[in-house]
Amino acid sequence: MRAVIVAVGVAFLISLFCTPIAIKVFTRLKAGQPIRAEGPAMHQGKKGTPTMGGVVFILATVIAYVAGHLALTTLPDAQIAQVEPTITALVLLGLMVFSGAVGFIDDFLKVRKRHSGGLNKRGKLAGQILVGAIFGVIALYFPSTMQDISGNRTNAETVGSTTLSFIRDIPALEIGKIGAVIVIIMVVMAATNGVNLTDGLDGLATGASVMVLAAYGLIAFWQYRHWCADPNYTEAYCYTVRDPLEIALIAGAAAGACVGFLWWNTSPARIFMGDTGALGLGGLIAGMAMSTRTILLLPILGGLFVIITMSVVIQIISFRTTGKRVFRMSPLQHHFELAGWSEVNIVVRFWIIAGIGVAIALGLFYSEFLAAVT
Repeated sequence: MRAVIVAVGVAFLISLFCTPIAIKVFTRLKAGQPIRAEGPAMHQGKKGTPTMGGVVFILATVIAYVAGHLALTTLPDAQIAQVEPTITALVLLGLMVFSGAVGFIDDFLKVRKRHSGGLNKRGKLAGQILVGAIFGVIALYFPSTMQDISGNRTNAETVGSTTLSFIRDIPALEIGKIGAVIVIIMVVMAATNGVNLTDGLDGLATGASVMVLAAYGLIAFWQYRHWCADPNYTEAYCYTVRDPLEIALIAGAAAGACVGFLWWNTSPARIFMGDTGALGLGGLIAGMAMSTRTILLLPILGGLFVIITMSVVIQIISFRTTGKRVFRMSPLQHHFELAGWSEVNIVVRFWIIAGIGVAIALGLFYSEFLAAVT
């Protein structure tokens, strides 16, 4: 627990105090956010606000991960677990950093062209598939060894699973390694695009991501406390997960970094996360679902992202089939802007929706545990 707290604190402080530096640097470099001409008229006032702020909380997460591991080395020997960096960390941080890199290319092209059109759709899609495939293969094809809570070396689980999962793996839904890699790619694409579409109002995607990441931190730490690698627990109700403490540490670090960034990103935003941050967060959230074996729980946990993504899908299908629009504008948050809601009002209410999804998902997760032990 100490390591997680250290990681959260370090990430929060780095993000809180380094974001103003990033604002000055990006402003000096004229890395301002271009605004779509067809977007809501009130957004034109945001033109020129520094973008690519995701660089700050991605770096803060990585640094905080290192700090958390330094804290682990101070624990009594009997409690040491997962002190060395693991494949799990490689996959999770890799998904965050390299998904963020795809977003960074998109942001860079937007800034350079002074136009809201950055990396084309095919290029962005190819980048998402490539990142998902690389780390999906690592997650499925590279088992390692890990240390249990008693300090014994045991055969490790792979980061990902060859079965679909809800609260835990579902044995009847075996899909094999190739199928699992394909599922991971799809989850990465869905999560990155979901967060990216949600990132349309000041603080909206950041606040929603904090809730989802904090929930994954709680899930992973609960799995660590009831871990099958711990001989004190029986297979009847333990969790077969690789490196749950590592997952909790990274989730906590990312949540803390986002909270620090939110101080400057909330309305009126002084900096935007850009596609750098949105795709980075989406990649990490996808990795969290995979590594905690809760892939089918993600649509509930990230319910706001699903709702906003579906609003875009519905709008496109309706317009192409009937020539009519269901919403004034998509994604959904812009529909309410054009309906006269204030930006802050929309953000707070959408945060409430995000919180409801997180609460339902955590309730389902814990109720499954209670059912298993009673």
